Amino acid sequence: MITKDSIENLKNHLDIVDVVSQFIELKKSGANFKACCPFHGESTPSFVVSPVKQIYHCFGCGVGGDSIKFVMEYEKLSYPETIEKLASMYNVSLNYDNNNQKKQDLKILEDVNKFYQKLFVNNKTAKDYIHSRGISEFSIEKFEIGFAPTSADTLNFLKNNYYNLAEAKELGVIDTGTNGLYARFIERITFPIYSLNGKIVGFGGRTITGHNAKYVNSPQTKVFNKSKLLYGYNIAKENIYKKNRIIITEGYLDVIMLHQAGFNTAVATLGTALTKDHLPLIRRGEPQVIVAYDGDGAGLNAAFKASIMLSQGEFEGGVVIFGEGKDPADMVKDGKVEELNKIFANPKPFINYAIDYIIDKYDINNPSQKQKALLEANEYLKSLGIIYQDEYKRYIAQKLNVRENLVKVSSDVIRKTEVNLSKIDIAELCIIKAILESPKRLDTVLDIIDSSMFEYHRDEFELLLEDINHQSLNGIILNDKLESYDDIRLNSELIILLHKFYSKKLTSIKYDDTLSLKEKGISLRKVQDSLRQLKQGKLVNYNL
Repeated sequence: MITKDSIENLKNHLDIVDVVSQFIELKKSGANFKACCPFHGESTPSFVVSPVKQIYHCFGCGVGGDSIKFVMEYEKLSYPETIEKLASMYNVSLNYDNNNQKKQDLKILEDVNKFYQKLFVNNKTAKDYIHSRGISEFSIEKFEIGFAPTSADTLNFLKNNYYNLAEAKELGVIDTGTNGLYARFIERITFPIYSLNGKIVGFGGRTITGHNAKYVNSPQTKVFNKSKLLYGYNIAKENIYKKNRIIITEGYLDVIMLHQAGFNTAVATLGTALTKDHLPLIRRGEPQVIVAYDGDGAGLNAAFKASIMLSQGEFEGGVVIFGEGKDPADMVKDGKVEELNKIFANPKPFINYAIDYIIDKYDINNPSQKQKALLEANEYLKSLGIIYQDEYKRYIAQKLNVRENLVKVSSDVIRKTEVNLSKIDIAELCIIKAILESPKRLDTVLDIIDSSMFEYHRDEFELLLEDINHQSLNGIILNDKLESYDDIRLNSELIILLHKFYSKKLTSIKYDDTLSLKEKGISLRKVQDSLRQLKQGKLVNYNL
């Protein structure tokens, strides 16, 4: 764990304009800086950086935060990874509660990878296999392809370099068997696997000696979880964000060959099906997702499960299936790059693929089978959003050749993307902005108003009271369409807000049958007195 003191020390060295400008081009705009938002496509700059507040906010997509949040989102890193990256950028030392442990872990994996790479260069069998698959020397170097030797050679390498064997075991490089220690990867071509921050965390290995297990991966360790990692993501991520597309394949060679052919957003799952644990990683940048699997039974079923999961998560994209025993790597080797371009440009949408897969399992010429197909397809449809349900009930009806009213939709679907129809009130937002710009005004304002007086922006005012530095309020601070009030203008706007509130209160009290005559009289006098003072230009304390 990185200590809090060293994180605070790092923050003191950060200037948001300097940090952000190292990733995107900023242009001065008044007191702030502007740019086209790096988190969504736009041609007119709506991304604003404030050197005074040390925050950023995009008025197009709503993202915002400080220097650390920007690097986290832009580089797609975890919080600790971001802290380490910024510390490296600004030459700031970090202290760890468990000092040096993490660095030693990485050192073992990094040096084992270099060891494997050197052995690959001199291993004719391994090189011949890789070249036979069409992989270039450039790709070998780019993806750091290596070769794991005999178990004894790996163990000797670790011992001769005085590595802690217990740590090597914890990281999945070696293990203990009935005959003692042995290497996890023996006579295999190796593919290093990296985390999001570019740190090596494990390996994949392909046998070249006919072992029954063609591919193996590092075991689960404190730094390696294959259900959360994607091979090649560290290399592909920048292009994924730029091109807004990610191609998910089944194998290491598919990724390497696709990159070699220019499809540089390709990644692969690590010998496992796509899982829910992968979804946060895939969702980063909101790319179009293309699932590109083999056309055998296992590939078709894996694509179906992925389609269910991705469609329920409302991911954009679809499925590409490779038939005739071919895979993406084979097609690149055979020079079918243009064909691949067309295939990836026209994937079958996830929902269509899932429905087709369900219905194709049944003989719909048989009424009993058709009924089962309808029930299963209908059950899947109900797991989707209301718009998708309405759209695809027609598709199911057409596929099954049944009446559309036989396809049922759910009446209680939670609408995940409701349109916010609430009205925006500029005056209320300007009052909130005035307080955010000068927090010392809050004590005075709280004697006068409370959140109930805000008709349209009550939530924002309550959030201000709860946490005046909350990043959700950045959009108000940096909105140059909202006027910045001085104290005199703020007072006049507060008078207008209060007059509006007390006028409505006067009407509601007059028609409130729950109040006794005496209570109503007292309340009316209070409100009328407040209104008289407001007409005289005086602010009144809230006393209802």
